Amino acid sequence: MSDQREPSVVSGKSFTAVAINCAAKAGEWIKTKLGNYNRLDMKYSSHDLVTEVDKGSEQLIKKLVLTHFPHHSFLGEEGVEPGPEASAQALADQSEAEYLWIVDPIDGTTNFVHGFPFFVVSIALAYKGEVIVGVVYDPMKDELFLAEKGKGAYVSGKRMQVSKEDALSSSLIATGFPADHLYALPLNLKGIQALAPQVRNLRSSGSAALHMAYVAAGRLTGFWEIGLNSWDLAAGSLLVQESGGIVTDTQGKSYHLGVRNVAASNGLMHEPFLKALADAEATE
Repeated sequence: MSDQREPSVVSGKSFTAVAINCAAKAGEWIKTKLGNYNRLDMKYSSHDLVTEVDKGSEQLIKKLVLTHFPHHSFLGEEGVEPGPEASAQALADQSEAEYLWIVDPIDGTTNFVHGFPFFVVSIALAYKGEVIVGVVYDPMKDELFLAEKGKGAYVSGKRMQVSKEDALSSSLIATGFPADHLYALPLNLKGIQALAPQVRNLRSSGSAALHMAYVAAGRLTGFWEIGLNSWDLAAGSLLVQESGGIVTDTQGKSYHLGVRNVAASNGLMHEPFLKALADAEATE
């Protein structure tokens, strides 16, 4: 049957197999902790939360990755101090890494804390600064989004393709509400105010990685947000690109691991999308 899930065929110790295994194990463990975490802390702001489940998920993933690939480098959100400067420095410190695993152990922690079922595990592998494997796993829906460089992107074994909307007026666009209330949030709100009258509608589910995966799957036409980090975007960037979409910064420059202000789309409406943000002075 065409709607039946088919497991991706990968070799036992391939990069992709390890990424899938890590995401699945972490996701299933996170699901058992829903409504059952013990400690909630604030990081950069009251909108930037962390629990012991985030930290436990990251340790689980890191241990599994380094068991298979002990000489690889690892960059996880919970191993980095809060704030944009620390995030940028942590990435810069890994600039010489040949293989770098980039992990968000729970993207959508606020959702997880409130029991709102939109959070994912995001795992990417970059080779010399270029993402070659991306996995985003949604444990609540048991959906695994997977991309390998040059090999396409899949959700639960089925090939993904971006949507066909070619105008803002027919587009469903997603964004977020950044934790940085001084810089990023005001810019994002300007973009929201400008785009809301021009698009079919806007959405914000609280997980950048899931938004990117939904652009790749054709469920969203586009996504933008100001002030994100490499672990929010790395896996999703490959999902979108391998599904036929485009990922840039909000000024239209090519995506790289250091991009913090991102715009992703099906490609057909990328130019008017960026223009609307630029006209609103909401790009940086």
